[in-house]
Amino acid sequence: MLKSATLLTLSALLAGVSAQNVGTYTAETHPALTWYKCTTSGGCAAQAGKVVLDANWRWLHSTTSSTNCYTGNTWSTSLCPDNDTCTSNCALDGADYSGTYGVTTSGNALTLKFVTPNSSGKNVGSRLYLMKDDTTYELFKPLNQEFTFDVDVSQLPCGLNGAVYFSEMEADGGMSAHPTNKAGAKYGTGYCDSQCPRDLKFIAGQANAEGWTGTSTNSGVGNYGSCCNEMDIWEANSISAAYTPHPCDPVGPYKCTGDECGQPSRYSGVCDPDGCDFNAYRQGDHDFYGPGKTVDTTSKFTIVTQFITDSGTATGNLVEIRRLYVQNGVVIANAVNQIPGIPAVNSITDDYCDAQKSVFGDTTSFQNHGGLTVMGESLKRGGVLVLSIWDDYAVNMLWLNSYYPPDCTGYGCERGTCPADSGVPSDVEVSAASATVTYSNIRVGDIGSTYSGSSSTTTSSRTSTTGGTASTTSRTSTTTTTTTTAGGATQTHWGQCGGQGYT
Repeated sequence: MLKSATLLTLSALLAGVSAQNVGTYTAETHPALTWYKCTTSGGCAAQAGKVVLDANWRWLHSTTSSTNCYTGNTWSTSLCPDNDTCTSNCALDGADYSGTYGVTTSGNALTLKFVTPNSSGKNVGSRLYLMKDDTTYELFKPLNQEFTFDVDVSQLPCGLNGAVYFSEMEADGGMSAHPTNKAGAKYGTGYCDSQCPRDLKFIAGQANAEGWTGTSTNSGVGNYGSCCNEMDIWEANSISAAYTPHPCDPVGPYKCTGDECGQPSRYSGVCDPDGCDFNAYRQGDHDFYGPGKTVDTTSKFTIVTQFITDSGTATGNLVEIRRLYVQNGVVIANAVNQIPGIPAVNSITDDYCDAQKSVFGDTTSFQNHGGLTVMGESLKRGGVLVLSIWDDYAVNMLWLNSYYPPDCTGYGCERGTCPADSGVPSDVEVSAASATVTYSNIRVGDIGSTYSGSSSTTTSSRTSTTGGTASTTSRTSTTTTTTTTAGGATQTHWGQCGGQGYT
């Protein structure tokens, strides 16, 4: 008994000195990014924000030298024989945002390059967070409000994803909850999403080296994952786009293992991996989004997402997520669903999700994890804004912009016009190496306060066939006009969930 007690005490002491440390080779300087808070009565006021690069992209090296703790898709066996030792031995360093990662800002615009050659070879993709100050993420609580931004996806081809979303991360990056995390939000720690990603090198202030298996040249997965509620405001390229709520059972970040992570069974986890999506192409309108279409992706446009509650207040229950666009001064209503058996609506509600899952034959994971109610509770607590560009080592982004799953039959299989053999990372990292996405003019505020434009009217047709007889119904949707403009013009020179498989 005495021997056991001694071992336990020694173990506790070792755990106490283990820490996710900070290196000193490169100073961490966060790029500035202006964004706006808006009200219907006072217009939009500029906010002095900053962005920070996620910890997973950063150089991870020994605390006593420049020796890598992680190279390619492998942990150092000497520095990282186990999670505790690795946590103690390794340090995150500062980032050269433009030179190494292809991240630049100008006023209210953020541009992300897909592939950036650098002295170490090349960087692929990036994930950034909007900051309140140099040590704290900005938390957004958008219920009974709208979230708006401008985007240029003209240089994002098949297989790429420019994603903007809220994740229920901790504002300090997990420093207060996990004392072994000495890096915090300043160095982009604490990521989580509804896929419970296991490709994170550190989770909850501890290394994830044990059980690590390479999944690509530069990435892998460990024994643990990091789960949390995720509201995908925008996952898109120039061909297809979707917005998708993903509820989870736990509150805030949750460190999972095994079945809790949705591995090996996708639907055994604590989160909803599929979400309830609205993709205009998947919902039957093939002329709405893309090059030369109603929302013309060859030029910049504005995305407005409104979070409607049952009480019309920020404390109410989330009951609807609406979407509209503005391009060339014209407000464009979202596409209307055209799939038989699903309501002819253009927003996400519980009724829409129930019908969509039934007609498409999808798993009811969204409902099983609480649907819009749980998503709304998460947004009341607040989400960190994530801005990213990535490619997909799992299924080549076919779920967003092609026909998926490959053996799918019936409604819901068509998600975009990209070929079935497109999006292979080894291909797009060469053919689309120069791809970029620019996010700008981020605004949040009262419903109707963040955008302006003239009204537009769109007519959608839905054709169904029963017993060999085709019938067509037409529905007209008219947008409303607002006159509020954001404080500060969009930049005149403007040049993601997340998901697994980052390099």
